[in-house]
Amino acid sequence: MRSNLINTLIDTLQEEENTEFTEDIIEETIQEFQKHISKLNGKDAAKILLSTQNYIQRSTLKIHETFEVHVGDVCYIDFGQAYLNESGFQHFGLVLSKLNGKVFVVPMTSNAYTYAQAYDRYENPNGRKHLMRFGQRNGLNRESVLFINDCKFINPTRIIEIVGHLDVNDNFFLKIQKRVGFCLFKEGVR
Repeated sequence: MRSNLINTLIDTLQEEENTEFTEDIIEETIQEFQKHISKLNGKDAAKILLSTQNYIQRSTLKIHETFEVHVGDVCYIDFGQAYLNESGFQHFGLVLSKLNGKVFVVPMTSNAYTYAQAYDRYENPNGRKHLMRFGQRNGLNRESVLFINDCKFINPTRIIEIVGHLDVNDNFFLKIQKRVGFCLFKEGVR
């Protein structure tokens, strides 16, 4: 069930003219956000607040105002707010390609449980095929796993820091590209 605030915001989006928000709408949104944040544990609240601050500070940056990002870079990225079962907030990620001012990235995590669930042809052939073991390499402190089903194009200004690089001619990089293709187009993993 939608709240009155959400209905008002949807109506505003559907109007053809640019409507100024009233102080009431702004205040109600801030109050709802504050209530939501106060119900979370400290770590989850910090992720949301950090992501919000990153958005405020970085959303209007031009690509040339940040550092040069290359295919194969392992980066610390702010993916922004996430719905359930999406990669969001601050995670590492691997840059797979660049196109038209955006970068195509695969998010990753160092969560040991997720790493154990990841498909591996030899070590875990019954594992989850949308997860690919990346290992501990290239600026990462722990073994990590790629969330193949969460890959997406992002604005490079979401990249906070480049921490390492994987050679694009490395067989492992080519395996990642192939795995992404298989997962995206449901051809199975070989």
